[in-house]
Amino acid sequence: MTTINPATDPKDPAGIGQLGLGFASAKLLLTALELGVFTTLAGTADSEAEVEELRAALGLHPRAATDFFDALVALGLLERTSGRYRNSEAAQRYLVRGANYAGGFLEGANFVLYPAWGRLTQALRSGTPQAEGDFEAMLSDPAAQRVFLTMQDSLSAPLVPYLLGALEWGGWSTLTDVGGARGNLAGLLLRAQPHLTGRVFDRPQNAGPCAEHAQTLGVADRLSFTGGDFFADELPEADVVVIGHVLADFSLEERKLLIEKAYRAVRPGGALLVYDPMPGDKPDLASLVASLHMLVMTPAGAGYHPGDCGQWMRVAGFTGIAEHELPLGNTLVTGRKPR
Repeated sequence: MTTINPATDPKDPAGIGQLGLGFASAKLLLTALELGVFTTLAGTADSEAEVEELRAALGLHPRAATDFFDALVALGLLERTSGRYRNSEAAQRYLVRGANYAGGFLEGANFVLYPAWGRLTQALRSGTPQAEGDFEAMLSDPAAQRVFLTMQDSLSAPLVPYLLGALEWGGWSTLTDVGGARGNLAGLLLRAQPHLTGRVFDRPQNAGPCAEHAQTLGVADRLSFTGGDFFADELPEADVVVIGHVLADFSLEERKLLIEKAYRAVRPGGALLVYDPMPGDKPDLASLVASLHMLVMTPAGAGYHPGDCGQWMRVAGFTGIAEHELPLGNTLVTGRKPR
């Protein structure tokens, strides 16, 4: 169910104003990540700095640096004591680049989603994507590819505990992650289930990054990569097939086709796991925003009702369909292939 911050409650004129200017708060955080504010502060002596120290370290003009830093204080991301700035507890834990860094998706959103959402009116009127650039060209640009893959990692990692809890994994030995990018979700699943071997099926350009990431995760001996095209090629067989953050990118007919291909790929007695933003019967802001991401980013993508996903799976032949709530506006739908 949608929750409303009292400060932006649209029943109150002041709240409406704050809601309408929410883009400013968003851009303050996105810009702070782009500049490396939190990581820079973490690397200073005593993890704090005066305004001139921080301004100089970040290469900012003096005109508005103080206002910028104080706005981050007002947002609860920085703290200021006796004229010296330091990270808030949450920023120090999650927004400093390192093992716990949670800003990967937001860094990508700053360059891709933020500009596209600025043209939401055009997208709603035309039904056409507003993002600039080409997906294949992005994958061929190492810097852009790294941003994209980091975004995917940030989206997949929080879901792993929920996928592990949704099914009993002990009876299966193989896994295919369809559209698994550089194998972050597959690698984390394999690390939690040492008896599994896995395969990522994605565009060939992600083969190298997947091999590197598997090494980082310590599963290089159990995680492999197959390059291909979702629609031109068959999906690699496995006991468990995962299709996450994929179906929402495509049209209804393309989704049904991928579910049918997944049925052929899942071995008898195995399972299919599908997760995506799936707005249900009650408006949920997180899943609806994720669905609108698809409007501004893809030619035909959108979120979809979990009941529709379950029906596509039943038509393909899966049984025992179940829905599981996930964080970040996602829903997981699982089904079993009869023996």
